[in-house]
Amino acid sequence: MAFWMGVASAEHARGGRDGGFAQLGHGRHIAVKPLKKGDWIVYYSPREGMGEGKAVQAFTTIGRVTSEAPYRAAQAMDFNPYRVDVDYLTDARPALIRPLLNTLHLTRDHVASWGMVMRGPKRRIEEEDMRRIAEAMGVLAEFENAQN
Repeated sequence: MAFWMGVASAEHARGGRDGGFAQLGHGRHIAVKPLKKGDWIVYYSPREGMGEGKAVQAFTTIGRVTSEAPYRAAQAMDFNPYRVDVDYLTDARPALIRPLLNTLHLTRDHVASWGMVMRGPKRRIEEEDMRRIAEAMGVLAEFENAQN
């Protein structure tokens, strides 16, 4: 089992949660290919919309991958992104990143330049970081129960 952080606008993260899927890197296969059934993914959202809207700077959705492999989805004309199915913890609430900067392995050595660490479509993160994020999102018990 692996733990991943995806980066997407809050609007896109909620759309994935509501649709029960994860899509990374503008739907590129290479971005979702490493995600396996049983892995966990949390989304960090820098802004409300894609490149626009108010700053969010929070972890917005969290869930567990349920599909065996990525698949292509028919989304729009000439756009068929690769996705994986995800069972999201629907009680999760957004967790601002700033209070977590000094505690996450991902950012604690880069507090002054944490924004650079959060770039790109995804990052593999430590289980301890996922646990801290789940706690900040108010779903630690659900996360731990789903591990068993």
